[in-house]
Amino acid sequence: MTQESNEENKKIEMLDEEIERDVIQLFKAFSNQTRIRILFALKSQKLTVSEISELLSMSHSAISHQLKELKLARLVTYQKRGREIVYELDDHHVHDIFDIAIEHVKEIYKYE
Repeated sequence: MTQESNEENKKIEMLDEEIERDVIQLFKAFSNQTRIRILFALKSQKLTVSEISELLSMSHSAISHQLKELKLARLVTYQKRGREIVYELDDHHVHDIFDIAIEHVKEIYKYE
């Protein structure tokens, strides 16, 4: 490495450790098949636990557990509608992250 390259490397600013931990938690939330399936379903429309449970052929408790993890990661939000709770993706950033991840996988693995 030249001296100039070393000087350039010294100028690189690293991510704040607190932000780094939160980004790690975000990616951990994406690392579960059921959570990915839930997020994909919620990309299209708001859904209740019962609707997600039926769609994924899983128990209410299993879906509720995964939704809790997604809420902690601030990937989903919810509103009460009578006795039901309706879930949706938290904001446009979640849509964007998910869309970009799908696009990236399709591109690198040559999916049509």
